[in-house]
Amino acid sequence: MISLPKQMNRELSQFKQYIALERGLSENTLDGYLHDCNLFGQFMIQLEINSFTLATPENAKQFLRHLEDLGISLSSRARYLSSLRGFYLFLVGNNNTSVNICELIDLPKSTRPLPDTLSAEDMNLLLLQPDVATPAGVRNRAILETLYACGLRVSEVCGLRQRDILREVEIIRVFGKGAKERIVPIGQSALTWIKKYQDEVRPLFAKPQVVNDDIVFLNQKGQKLTRMAIWNFVKQAANDSRLAKHIHPHTFRHSFATHLLEGGADLRAVQEMLGHANISTTQIYTHIDREYIKEVHKTFHPRS
Repeated sequence: MISLPKQMNRELSQFKQYIALERGLSENTLDGYLHDCNLFGQFMIQLEINSFTLATPENAKQFLRHLEDLGISLSSRARYLSSLRGFYLFLVGNNNTSVNICELIDLPKSTRPLPDTLSAEDMNLLLLQPDVATPAGVRNRAILETLYACGLRVSEVCGLRQRDILREVEIIRVFGKGAKERIVPIGQSALTWIKKYQDEVRPLFAKPQVVNDDIVFLNQKGQKLTRMAIWNFVKQAANDSRLAKHIHPHTFRHSFATHLLEGGADLRAVQEMLGHANISTTQIYTHIDREYIKEVHKTFHPRS
């Protein structure tokens, strides 16, 4: 990896401080921004340009063409472009430069794939897979129930604290992207399994010498579960269910939204529960909803 000159590193450091403190972005998002901008900086060095402020719109286009030549997907190139737009918007606002070199650059529109979802019957089958005769199985069942009941991201389940579960009013507090708080209803089935886990299993996993910060779901060492750990036992449940579909933790979130809309839920309410900043992100599920409606029509209408 090419080392960036001091000026470039200084500008990236200032940008990091800005997006961390002013915009409140998550650690993963912050790392993504910096990775993308750093890679652009390395590309500039190869063009013998030693400062981000000396780059031109044509340089940015060259960089995106270079990514395409490397086989980087359109969606990933769009992410790089978004990162650079944000970076140069910061540089303009900070009076480092007068031009956002990415402002007028557009990539071809991609066809957004519909997310993977399960039917209610397949979801019920998947939820039954953990072996609840074991402590880990009880925990895993509680996690799967929570993923589906609330439409949470896997990182949100990992970070869920016991004080965030308001059992009496059947809601949970969730801290999503950018540490934004939202309130999400939770059903009795998930609450029942969470309580069973908290009463019977969590005391076995919690260790006095390990600080767990009131996190609900722990591994057997008393530590906060990782996203990969949840991904692994979702994969195991999917294999055990023998469902011929690609299933991952986000499948629960997609199915949550789809089943609500199929049942007649308001799109704005689903947006709020998912924690989407923009309703256009939620609207992808209406495409699935329309496909469902068309399938119902085809199946049941006498002249379809």
